[in-house]
Amino acid sequence: MATECTFRRFFILSPANLSGRRAKVLLNPNASFELAARLRLTGAPLGDIFSFISGLYFRGKLAYATTFAEPGPTTVVDSSLLIITATHGLLSPNACVRPSLLNEMAEVPISNTNPRYRLPLERDAMRLASQIGPHDEVVLLGSIATLKYVEPLSNIFGERLMFPDAFLGRGDMSRGALMLRAVRDRTQLTYASVTRLAAHASPKSSKVKAAGKSRKRQPLTSAR
Repeated sequence: MATECTFRRFFILSPANLSGRRAKVLLNPNASFELAARLRLTGAPLGDIFSFISGLYFRGKLAYATTFAEPGPTTVVDSSLLIITATHGLLSPNACVRPSLLNEMAEVPISNTNPRYRLPLERDAMRLASQIGPHDEVVLLGSIATLKYVEPLSNIFGERLMFPDAFLGRGDMSRGALMLRAVRDRTQLTYASVTRLAAHASPKSSKVKAAGKSRKRQPLTSAR
């Protein structure tokens, strides 16, 4: 008798821009609002920091991934929801971060050719890939228009790296609103293989090698 193939979904979120105006506001030593004061005194969760800096887009990503992520292997990282960083690979949104670390991240360009960014990312991605199941999926909530996320992650996760196909043709604000509506409706977006969508999004991304044929998955019917 045939058995149903079960799988889990993990989410990897692209980071906020630490060189922008809102990052400078947050890191201003004279800033008196609650998050800035907490950041200086005790540190603050990375998810809260990036949500403030990026606004609607990151808030949408974080709310969406929190709603639909499946429980994962805690021996790799402390969450099935992870954030890409410029110098420390993949971190939990609950990771406590201080200004010194944010300043360090702001100084390092996120580029697939930069080893300070790429090596920690590949280290954490390989550890995650070694402990998730062969049918599990890793959903990238971030840009696929360049190689900075797509190349290192595709090389490690292969066909298991997925992307919401509804993101194509939308700007950041529209993507953020789309994810918040999905959370409100408790309905996941549909996903497609990054290796196929990357080629559609940008000619540069045609360099990414597909690890097996492209596939498209419907969302799981229940949300955690």
